[in-house]
Formats: sequence, structure tokens, C-alpha cells
Amino acid sequence: MSLALLFLSSSVLYCTHTYFFHHDLDSIFILSAVLRTFLSRRTRRSACRSATAMAASNTSFRFFWVSAEHSTARASSSGTGRSRRRASSISTLTSCRRSHWVPTSSRGVSGHRRRISGTHFSQTFWKEAGLTTLKHSSRASVRVLSRSDSSALMTKKAWTPLVKTVKRPRPSLKSMPRWQPQRLLRGIFLDEEDRGVRQDRRRRKISAGFLQVKFVDRGGRRRDFHDTGINTRQAMEHVKASKSGTSGSAIQLRANFFRLVSRPQWVLYQYHVDYEPPMESRRLRSALLYHHDELLGSARSFDGAILFLPHKLLNKDTLLHSETRHGEKVQIKVTLTNELPPTSPVCLQFYNVIFRRILRILEMEQIGRNYYSPKDSLTIPQHRLTIWPGFTTTILQYESSIMLCTDVSHKVLRSETVLDFMVNLRQRCEPQRFPEICAKELVGLVVLTQYNNKTYRIDDIAWDHTPINTFKRGEAEVSFKDYYERQYGKKITDMNQVLLISHVKRLGVSGGPPPGPAMLVPEFCQLTGLTDKMRSDFNIMKDLAAHTRLTPDQREVRLNRFVNNIHTNKDAQDELNTWGLNFDQQLLNVSGRVLPPERINQGSRSFDYNPWMADWSKEMRGLPLISAPPLENWLMCYTRRNANDAQTLLQNLHKVSSPLGIRMQKAIMVEYENYQESLLRALQQNVGPNTQMDKYDSVKKYLCVDCPTPSQCVLSRTLGRPQALITVATKIALQMACKMGGELWSVDIPLKQLMIVGIDCYHDALGGKRSIGALVASLNQGMSRWFSKCVLQAKGQEIMDGLKMALVGALKDYVKFNSVLPSRIIVYRDGVGDGMLQSVVNYEVPQIIESVKSVGQDYMPKLTVVVVKKRMSSRFFAHVDGKVANPPPGTIIDTEVTRPEWYDFYIVSQAVRLGSVSPTHYNVVYDTSGLKPDHMQRLTYKLCHMYYNWQGIIRVPAPCQYAHKLAFL
Repeated sequence: MSLALLFLSSSVLYCTHTYFFHHDLDSIFILSAVLRTFLSRRTRRSACRSATAMAASNTSFRFFWVSAEHSTARASSSGTGRSRRRASSISTLTSCRRSHWVPTSSRGVSGHRRRISGTHFSQTFWKEAGLTTLKHSSRASVRVLSRSDSSALMTKKAWTPLVKTVKRPRPSLKSMPRWQPQRLLRGIFLDEEDRGVRQDRRRRKISAGFLQVKFVDRGGRRRDFHDTGINTRQAMEHVKASKSGTSGSAIQLRANFFRLVSRPQWVLYQYHVDYEPPMESRRLRSALLYHHDELLGSARSFDGAILFLPHKLLNKDTLLHSETRHGEKVQIKVTLTNELPPTSPVCLQFYNVIFRRILRILEMEQIGRNYYSPKDSLTIPQHRLTIWPGFTTTILQYESSIMLCTDVSHKVLRSETVLDFMVNLRQRCEPQRFPEICAKELVGLVVLTQYNNKTYRIDDIAWDHTPINTFKRGEAEVSFKDYYERQYGKKITDMNQVLLISHVKRLGVSGGPPPGPAMLVPEFCQLTGLTDKMRSDFNIMKDLAAHTRLTPDQREVRLNRFVNNIHTNKDAQDELNTWGLNFDQQLLNVSGRVLPPERINQGSRSFDYNPWMADWSKEMRGLPLISAPPLENWLMCYTRRNANDAQTLLQNLHKVSSPLGIRMQKAIMVEYENYQESLLRALQQNVGPNTQMDKYDSVKKYLCVDCPTPSQCVLSRTLGRPQALITVATKIALQMACKMGGELWSVDIPLKQLMIVGIDCYHDALGGKRSIGALVASLNQGMSRWFSKCVLQAKGQEIMDGLKMALVGALKDYVKFNSVLPSRIIVYRDGVGDGMLQSVVNYEVPQIIESVKSVGQDYMPKLTVVVVKKRMSSRFFAHVDGKVANPPPGTIIDTEVTRPEWYDFYIVSQAVRLGSVSPTHYNVVYDTSGLKPDHMQRLTYKLCHMYYNWQGIIRVPAPCQYAHKLAFL
């Protein structure tokens, strides 16, 4: 027997093998599956256990059970329902955060859920030794407030929680430990007794935990986003002489690079600048330093911490004295740290600092790492959005010369502040639910502060803090209101607004410890980016794409205009001439190669496809698949309104499945009413055991955890075009066959005993900044069967710590499948951000080698580790029939614009219909296989054909995309 289920909906639905998100129950669901009876008891238990652990670990809060009868909270050390109790009494603070359903039971048994004030809880415990973490906590009594004036709790004048502890009086804020301020943030709520102690709430001071809080500019030691100084090529003998391939046909391209044609030939002096007392604002630091023009001279470059001068000061340490406009005395210490010859790599940092000054001369504003032009902003009034056009710029040493790489960038700003958003939200929702809804909407968003154009991520909301609260700055107590007025000249108009919390990651001004969380005023924070709801709005995305999705011709014109503005601006040229810098005015001409298209093997036949389209959905139609398990017993669930669509889809599925070699029996048709309980009842009666579920989200959990069943979902509007029904039915049938273990197509891979591994990770910004690592490994020669595993890791933990055992498990499964260990392993590591390459080379590669060696003492396969990077500024343009166009799929660039210290190359593998294509950068950081560059490039391009969710070539190798999907579930 086998089983399947089908859903159709007119709303947005996201579906994968494990999860699908749905906002409207008017749908038809396709669940293609094999009945649980096909699974052994041990396999089924193991699947349920691992799925339960994964579901628990993916939640955005830690489970603990809340007793409904006794109103007690017991902290659970895991998501399995086990909890530890202690007899000692502990004082606890419980804070309200995001809207979730928490597991509740009088016995602490998982599976039962109850809504507790529409919130879940985070707790901080005090004992004699100080703060303890959640997993070391014990029972604490919790009381839910039920005052008649509960609505007043949500007004601006009383931001207090609904839940507080009553077992033992809590220590006063003055007696709180001063260490670990981040743990205090979610637990500081003042009850009525605390208010009584303080005569005037407006004079209430910020907790001692906030003494190290940094409220303004993020400065300090800069992270090396360009991974300079990491030389991996020198260890690979086979690419020392040349890392370029030769196969394929030549093609002439233009790239968004401009050569640095002249640079200074004198010694550059580097100084470090310290301020006493410390000055957080970079603008203020610059202004105070520039008071001493007679000493420093007009030719200088200062980025807030490092000063570059073309001449040497008299003393190694120079003390200067300045005064702010408010009369505060400041001592400046300028210390000589380095003398840089013209060939020094540190000069590249200096060139980038100078070029950022050029962008400011062009009246551009810095947001994050890029610069944007407010004067050229575009407004979309119907959506209340503003677009700032700008550029990304980087000056680095490439193969033959130092070049400027620049690309067009856009910053989407919403025409409202966070305060405006909160006021509008309060008017639309119930007062009791405002805190949870507000936190759900704001936490995780990125805001732009108006006073310094810096971006911050909202990590929490300080409901009990307003601009009239004070903090200790130096030896004096300063309120937020006075601080922003003195530091930035910004007057706060609403004194009752709560403050936003952002955890600052970067180090302090002088490289000291992290300064702690930043407190932001909503009135000065402008919302940026798009919400998920806005992204799902077709009209919004269409209007945005009209301004941001540039064709190759438009992008090239914009880049040429940008460089021309620099050459025609007198002030910009004067600044460049002062330092002896000059850039080319023409885009860089570069040679590339186009690899021959691959032949697709499907069943006993093979075929070619249109290489410019990079798609074979038409060519594969009517050809049998390599293998497809039969679908003998399956369900199709639909609502009465979609009954005709369900029948039409069923007919088309039978029509396309036979030529594909899929044996599909008649489906069991299950009709349900268009409401939640009817759908759950249909699932319980037809799929598995009776399980009580409270909301539609649990349907996913039911099909993935309680009753593991592969599923496929489809939108009703997808079937709205009759002319596309055959194409839609073909893709659905392919997905159903693939999820049941079928093999769709393959390409010729000549290497034998080869294992391909894909690794990616997902950083959960909302769930405690945890990381989820995923590993996928091939098990057969055709790269059509895969081993997969994902692990949950704590913040700051290296990704390979959890994936070492996953790699060992993949090797053991490979032996079971092939009766021999692989002789060659190639690892594609995706998800490596800017500045993380050193960690991959120094930590992850040795961990991979250690994992491989642990399989057997004499086992030493040939190993290659490739870092895959999708987010980059490099762009390439081809000229086809006299027009600027995207390069064809299969274009390789491995000269001129690559880095000399790396074994790297670019591949344009995919085709795009709109906008400019983005290349993918591959950096081979470790290689003992000795594969020629040609073979490495060809293999990487072949793997881009093997992603079964798309009948075409994708941007990255298939194992990377599979690992990405697994990590982001």
C-alpha cells in the first residue's frame, strides 16, 4: 500500500518535504507518500524521534512546561518534556515576548498545548552566586495578572508585562550583578512594589546591567570583509604556475572593474588615535581631530580610529587637546604604528578610505558598507516606499593590477519611522495583544538611524524604558533625551515611547570588549527593507523591480556615468590628485570561455537542450525517468469550491505520469469543508492516528513528525491557466516521484568512486542567534541519491563541530551503498560570509580531514574543499549582435579579475529572463586531488544540472542547494 495527499489554495503556500506554510484553508493538498506500514517499527521510531528533536530545536524559544492547575513553571533541558526540579526557592523574572503557543501540562508531558496570555516566557534566575541560566533553573511560581484595568497596562504610560513572579521578593535593581547585561535585558520589569519604592517614575534609572551599554555609533576594530592576506594557492603545486583552464570557446566580456592607473610612490605613515574620554560618534572624533590642521596638514585620511599622513610627526606619541561645542575637554593621543611603503598591502585599506571620501564629496550617504544618493531617491507613494540608488565599491589587488570593483546597489526605505508604525499598529489591534503583535512585527527588522545613517537589527523591545530613563556616562547620569540632544542635536518629541534593543556585535572604540546592547529611540529609526507580507505582494515587487532590476545595458550605463561623475567633479579630482590616485574611465575588458552544453541522460535515452535557455522541461516530457516508485494508494484532499480543479489536475496527472514511467493508481478523493477542524479531521481519519491539534501549523508537524509522510502542495491559482496545465502536472508528478525516492535524470561524470559533499548553514536571528548546519553527500555514481543530516548549534559555535559526525555517517552510508569507501571527496562549502574565509581554512578544513581519517587509519582519500560564494559585486557583460547582454550559461572567468593568492574562478551557470545575471565565485582552499583547473570547472558546472526541483541549470552545485533547503527548513 502507499498513500498521498493534495492541497490547492488561492493563498500563498510554501511547501517542501518537511514543512509547508499556508494562510488559507481553501486548498487542495497533494500528499504523495508511502504508507507508514512500509517502514519498520525501528525506522519509524527513529524517524519520529529525529523529526521531533528537529522540530523542537527549530522553535524560536526554549521549551518549558507551565502547569495549568498549580501555576508553576518548570524549565526543561530539552524539547522532550524532561524537566529537573529542585527544592530550593529561587527568585525569577519572566518576560513576555513573541506570540507562540507553548507546550503546557500539569505533568510536564509534551504534546499538549495551551495559550498562556498569548506569550511565551524567558526567565532569569537569581541565587546567592548570582544569575543562573534557564537550563539550570528550577520551579518558580508564576501568576497571570487579571486586573480589571488590564488595558491600561498596554498604554504608553505603563509598559508592564502581564506575567510576573510572586514566590519570593525579587532583589532590587541596585543589587543586581553588573555582569552579563544581555541576560538582564529580557527580565527587567518593574512591578507595583518596585514603583512604590521610587517616588517619581520619571527619575527611574536604568539597571546596573546597562552600565556598559553603547547608545550610538558602532566603531572600533574593523572586520576584514575582503579576506586579504589568506594565501591558499601556494600550498597547491598543480596550480602554482597557472590556474586557468583551456576548454570551451573564447568570448570577450566587459567587467565592472576600473584599473588604478596611478598611485602614490611615497612612504605613508599610519597612526592610531585614542580619545579621553571616549567619543562614540565618528563624526565628532573627526571634527575634534581636524581642529589641529596646522599640525596634521591638509593631506590626511581618518576613518575614526586610524589616521594616514604623507608626512611624519615629530614624536611617536603626540598629545592634542580639543573641546566640544558643549565645553567638554577632550584629550587626543596620536600614536605612530606603521610606516607603509608603496607596495604595502595596508595601502589598499588607505585607498578604500580615500575613495569613501570621494563618495562623500559626491554627496552620497553611507548606509552599512555601501553609499547611496538621497538626492536621486525614487518614491513609490502607493506603497509608501523610497528607493535610494547607490554603489558598492571595493579596491583590491587582482591578478595583474589594483582595481576598483563597483556595482549598482539600491536601498529600500519605508516612509515611516518605527514610532509611526507602533502608533498605527496600536490603533489596529487590541490593547492586550499589542506587545506580542508589536514584538512579532519588529524583532528581526533592520532600521536606519536618522542621526548617523547606521543600520541596526532590532533584537528586543525594552517595554519599561523611555527617553526619560538615565544611564551612567562617565561619572554623570545622563538621560536618553539629553544625550541625543547634546550628541546629535536631535530633540525627542514623544517622551512616552519605549526603546528598542539592538545587540552590538563589533568591538569597542579601542578594540575593547563588546560594548553591550544599543538602546534606540523609535522616533529616530526609519524602517528599511521589505516584510514577508510585502514580498508576497505581486504589485509591490513589480513596481520595485521596475526601478531596481537593471538590464545589462542599463547597468553598464549607470556604472560609466558614476565614474564619469568622479572625473568631472573638481573637488573629487583635487582629493585624488592630493594623494596621487587616478582611475581608468573605461570598464575592464576580460576574456572568458563558454563550456559546451551537457547532455542530459534520462532513462535509456539522452538529449540536448537550448544552451541559451538552460532549461530542458520541454525536451524531457514524454521520456521515462531513470527510476520511479509506483504510487498505488494515495489521497487527494480538496474543498468543495475546488472540486473541478481537483478533477482536472487528477486527469492531467494520469496523462503525464505514464510517459514518465510513473505507475499511478486512482487517488482516493477526500473532500473537506473550508475550515480548520474539517481539514484536521480528514487527515486524522485518512493518514494516521488520532492526534489533537490546535492550529493549522500543526498539520505540518503531524505529517512530518507524528506521521511522517512525504507531501506535495499546489496553489489553486497555479491551475488557473488551462494552457499551462500539462506543464504544471508534469512538474508535480516529477516532484512526487522524487520525494518517494525516484531518480529523474543525470549527466555524465567520468570520475569513479567520487563523493560530492555540500555544506550550508542558517543563522536564526530571531531564535537566539543559533545556527543550523546541514550536510548533503552523494551516494552513487550518477549523483542522484543523497545522504542528508542537519544539526543545531549554539551561537558562536563552529559549523563543523556538529557536522563532523554527519560526514562520518555519510561515509558509512557510502560503503553500504557501494561496498567501498570513496577514493575522492570534493566538499562544496556554501554559506561562508565576508571575512569568514580564515575560519574555514584554519578550522573547518582540519576538522574535515580529521573526520575522514577517523573512518580508518589507512584511509587517505584525495580531498578538495571549495568555498562557494553567491553574494558579490562582480558583474560581466557580453556583446551579442551589437547589444549589451548577459553572458551565456557555462561562461568561465578565471583571469584578470581573480585574486592572485587564491585558486579561484567564476561561473555564470544560470540564465535569467529579467535583469543582469550574477556569477558564482568558487575558491578552492584545499586540494590534494590534483585535478586540472579544466576538470574542476567542468565538474562544478555539471553539478549545477543535478537539482531535481528545477528542470534546468541552477546557480550553485546541486548539493549546495539541497543543503541550503535542509538548513533553512
